[in-house]
Amino acid sequence: MIKVAPSILSADFGNLQRDVEAICSAGCDLVHVDVMDGHFVPNLTIGPVVVSCVAKCATKPLDIHLMVKNNTFFVELFASLKPKYISFHIEEEKHPHRLIQKIRSYGIKPAIVLNPHTPPEAIEFLLKDLDMVLLMSVNPGFGGQSFIDTVIEKASRLNDIRNKINPDCLIEVDGGVNDKNIQSLKDVGVDVVVSGSYIFKHASKQEAIKSLQI
Repeated sequence: MIKVAPSILSADFGNLQRDVEAICSAGCDLVHVDVMDGHFVPNLTIGPVVVSCVAKCATKPLDIHLMVKNNTFFVELFASLKPKYISFHIEEEKHPHRLIQKIRSYGIKPAIVLNPHTPPEAIEFLLKDLDMVLLMSVNPGFGGQSFIDTVIEKASRLNDIRNKINPDCLIEVDGGVNDKNIQSLKDVGVDVVVSGSYIFKHASKQEAIKSLQI
């Protein structure tokens, strides 16, 4: 069954504790936290004070997605919160092996993110050291964008590579995921999906999450 990680980027930040508790009670598998620095992407989101509050009220593990310039600084900033995953963009990291080792040294599972234009082959020689690869199905920076269909073919290619090198490495997809494209994602081997607007704007968060856990 596909695991679901609602993105709190689409939550009501005036009622963040309520919304985090709601998605956990509704049966999500992870809580996806988008950290943006205003440099790697043209948006600025949340820092350790807010993420610490999320960690305290979440009853499901955190999945922290860094969209930042200085990955090492931010990994060290969030490591004490003990998220299950920390993912960083390969497009921004000059020394990915070193950073993977640093993340794992904290007892956190390392993951790498690929922007829509980055081919899965770009991380082929890193794959054996990863616990997850996150494929962006929108351009990172803002919620509510439309799903980029070419990620289906990309996920299929990554699935083939993953199965040869590290079958335990999960494939995650983030951006524009809903009940209309979830079956296509499952068919090509996707294990985890991030969904924001679809879940938080749905009349029932529980129904929305269950519709993706197929």
